[in-house]
Amino acid sequence: MLPNFRRSEPELSKSPTMAASTSETATPTPPAPVFQPRPFLRVPRAATAEGPKSVSVIGADLTIRGNLICKGEVQVDGIVEGDIEGSNVVIGEEATIKGGITGDEVIVRGHVVGTVRGKRVMLQTTSQVEGDIFHQSLSIEQGALFEGKSRRTKDDPRTAEIKAEPIGFVVPARPPELPN
Repeated sequence: MLPNFRRSEPELSKSPTMAASTSETATPTPPAPVFQPRPFLRVPRAATAEGPKSVSVIGADLTIRGNLICKGEVQVDGIVEGDIEGSNVVIGEEATIKGGITGDEVIVRGHVVGTVRGKRVMLQTTSQVEGDIFHQSLSIEQGALFEGKSRRTKDDPRTAEIKAEPIGFVVPARPPELPN
């Protein structure tokens, strides 16, 4: 709710001309307080040389089908069917992601079905992750659900190509002929 900026009646009667005529030693009135809105969102910020970046928020009532690319921070509280990329990515408790997540720091509190890639990945108590996690640092709180593989990489997990392990052996189409 916006504050009411109308002056009350006693303040209107104390105009500067009336105050000077009624008393010579009138005390100066302090300046009116300035309205400053409170921040509504607390997202951990990464220290960058470029300065602070904006925070993008996907609300709980929003469903997105497509990829999200954000140069700054992104918080998702809704449903995303696609990949998410950002410097800091926060997945809210009620969020559902069906796609990959890539970021410097990834905090998961909701449901993710897909691959997570980040330098620092945190799975908090309410998180449910179904997919692989590629990371340099991983923390999993008690109560978090994680089904998949966790791979620690020395290279940047956001850009590194992960080599697939061979699943089995190759069967030739025709058996080799045996010598007589």
